Amino acid sequence: MSKRNSQAAKQAARERMRAERERQAKKDKMRRQLIVAGAIVGVLAASGGIGYAVVQSNKPGYWESAKDNPLVKPTNTSGENGTTVLLGKDSAKKTLKLYEDSRCPVCAQFEQQVGPEIDKDLADGKYRIQYIGATFIDKGAPGEGSRNALSALGAALNVGEDAFLDYKAQLYSAKFHPSEQDDKFKSDAYLLKVAEQVPELKGNAAFRKAVQAGTYDRWALEMSDTFTKNKDGVDGTPSLVMNGKKLTGDDNEHAPMTVPEFRKAVDAALKG
Repeated sequence: MSKRNSQAAKQAARERMRAERERQAKKDKMRRQLIVAGAIVGVLAASGGIGYAVVQSNKPGYWESAKDNPLVKPTNTSGENGTTVLLGKDSAKKTLKLYEDSRCPVCAQFEQQVGPEIDKDLADGKYRIQYIGATFIDKGAPGEGSRNALSALGAALNVGEDAFLDYKAQLYSAKFHPSEQDDKFKSDAYLLKVAEQVPELKGNAAFRKAVQAGTYDRWALEMSDTFTKNKDGVDGTPSLVMNGKKLTGDDNEHAPMTVPEFRKAVDAALKG
């Protein structure tokens, strides 16, 4: 190879190396720009996400806004806002007020033990039941199942008294009643699953629609307010009141939790 050709080859190699370095420098610059741009987008996205979360957390929850929903009173109710729920025979001379919260585990025990006895008394016309629904466990647990279940009970009451009583019994049953910390009743799907055990509610399209649409959500809040403002001195559930006096078990403090205790308390009140 001539000296001239050798120099030309070296020059060409140097040009190739210079061009390669320039290309690599451009690639490195572009990569740095993309990294910076990505970081900025990430920061903006994070800021936006945080801002969105803050806005969402400051929004009132659904149940806080449900007080402005149209008030739909279930059939088989009376009184202001449809919050007077009387069950049983009209001919009964006495009324037993029954205060319950759907999520209340003690209410579930009471219903499982004493509920069938109450059903017999209603069938015999010994007294009527005035049901007052509470939702305070939603605040303590916390959750929304008490309010959602109460709304579903309103939908059942709209179908009929028997549907309401049967549905309430199923909600409190050992099979379907969740622990106080498990807010299963917030799920419409779960409430509808329980309703399938009640003949009058099984496959009932109108009932299903009312539960899913929250037709009786406002009514549930009005009923809950009735519990809060009660004049019987009741601040917990279950509570029973007849003739303006609380009915208690053998401890003279809490509601009667067994059939013998209930029988003793209610029979004495019926005579009073």
